[in-house]
Amino acid sequence: MKKFALIPVMFCFFAMGFVDLVGIASNYVKEDLQLSDSVANVFPSLVFFWFLIFSVPTGMLMNKIGRKNTVLLSLAVTIISLLLPLFGETFAIMLCAFSLLGIGNALMQTSLNPLVSTVMRGGNLASTLTFGQFIKAIASFLAPYLAMWGATQVLPSFGYDWRVLFAIYFIVGIMAAALLAVTPIEEEEKSEGKASTFTECLKLLGTPIVLLSFFGIMCHVGIDVGTNTTAPKILMERLGLTLNDAAFATSLYFIFRTIGCLTGSFFLRVLPNRTFFVISVIMMALSMCGLFIGTEKWILYTAIALVGYGNSNIFSICFAQALTAMPQKQNEVSGLMIMGLFGGTIFPLMMGFASDAIGQAGAVAVMAIGVIYLFTYVGKVKK
Repeated sequence: MKKFALIPVMFCFFAMGFVDLVGIASNYVKEDLQLSDSVANVFPSLVFFWFLIFSVPTGMLMNKIGRKNTVLLSLAVTIISLLLPLFGETFAIMLCAFSLLGIGNALMQTSLNPLVSTVMRGGNLASTLTFGQFIKAIASFLAPYLAMWGATQVLPSFGYDWRVLFAIYFIVGIMAAALLAVTPIEEEEKSEGKASTFTECLKLLGTPIVLLSFFGIMCHVGIDVGTNTTAPKILMERLGLTLNDAAFATSLYFIFRTIGCLTGSFFLRVLPNRTFFVISVIMMALSMCGLFIGTEKWILYTAIALVGYGNSNIFSICFAQALTAMPQKQNEVSGLMIMGLFGGTIFPLMMGFASDAIGQAGAVAVMAIGVIYLFTYVGKVKK
């Protein structure tokens, strides 16, 4: 029964990856609506803003309605967000769609991992979560290809051009929700303990390792969303590519991030955490240099691959450092670390203003600030 229950859960991980379509989608919206970088970057920023608001309340909601129902709610919100762009591409519609996509993903990120632990019940949780991240990454790097296919293949019977991406993921989202809804999953009795609150979580920022790890996750997500959004723009600016051709950069990033997730679990077993963390951040630093000055395709592609691989395990290392430092406050620390995904709001906004001012090199410079911070975090990573 456990194996059958994992099938809909893995479908949900695929649906969790829908959030990464925001990078390529915001580029197409920018082109179609003739927006500036600073305005277009509002879309990815808006998606990740909701993690600041909904991460801790979602934990409390799970105590009331259960983990499975919370995931179903997140899928419902996500499905609505994917449906809206099929009715038009106005600024208001896309703003609502990306907001709902962010809210749905905030609910899902907070509730799906605990649901996996419910399904496994003493099984190999770590490897299952790793496989779930691999499934999620498939949705992430398929998104640019689906958008390119819709944009380059005339679809008169649909009329959605690149937005066929939303139609396809809308159908998959409905399948995931239906499959999970009909799958029986027995959940543990609700804990009688007091649920975490915003105040309890925020007080933990007074603990240095928690605060520094929180900033580390903000930098990780900011660089992740920033690369996802900016890589195609760099290829268009430096190489003169069209958006459809440059969209491959986003897929390249996610391919190497996926490889990093799969191989990182091995390297973290055979290498000290600090050593692997240093290697990862050095790869990201080299990437920033390549993205800042590179004008040839092989340099830019190498740089995108380096940041994809280097950034793939930063979240798990920062998360583990904070969690192991305060084992008696794991729920509160977990809530704070998920709130750190708010970095996906701050970085794209700053990058948009910087790129409008001096070109895409300005956006890279903003990401480089995050890489510099991660170098200062090295000393906090336990060996």
